[in-house]
Amino acid sequence: MSEYLNRGNNAFSEARNSHFVDKSACLSVLNRFMNSKEKFICVSRPRRFGKSMMTSLMNAYYSKGCNSKALFDDLKIAKDQSGT
Repeated sequence: MSEYLNRGNNAFSEARNSHFVDKSACLSVLNRFMNSKEKFICVSRPRRFGKSMMTSLMNAYYSKGCNSKALFDDLKIAKDQSGT
């Protein structure tokens, strides 16, 4: 089980170095469901529409095994008040 939790920010860090479109505002939607009864989220999108990128973004943002603050400082989620 531990291999699925706190995977770090390597995948997201590498993605930031390539062609990256800021979709971090999606995290504010997820933040609304944290610590609620509706905390289980299904990330479903059509084939080739960024599921791996979204899960890398979530891993980097929510991981307690690394410090990802610098990766998110210039993204939309940094201006959001719902941050964790």
